[in-house]
Amino acid sequence: MNRIVKRADFLAAAKATRASAAPFSLQARDRKDEAAFRLGLTVTKKSGNAVERNRIRRRLRAAARAVLPQAGKAGFDYVVVARRAALTAAFPELLGGLENTLKQVHKARR
Repeated sequence: MNRIVKRADFLAAAKATRASAAPFSLQARDRKDEAAFRLGLTVTKKSGNAVERNRIRRRLRAAARAVLPQAGKAGFDYVVVARRAALTAAFPELLGGLENTLKQVHKARR
């Protein structure tokens, strides 16, 4: 899975389409190319200490690995902005939330 690492790409995704679920918010930007999708994760210090933030990041990355290959589209940048609820949410809730937000984002883009 390709990652977003440059700040400019995160800022561009922040200006694009958004959808929210309880444990996170999803921002999606159409790069208008045919390259593979990219994923960026944002977990702020409000979410907890370093151990908790890393656990949230690992959980969201695992959910993205399970959902994005089927539901993601080529040429898109996806940024997941975590909330504290992502730490305690059940994993099926993370998967369902990611699937639903992806549907909302792609429906809005048509």
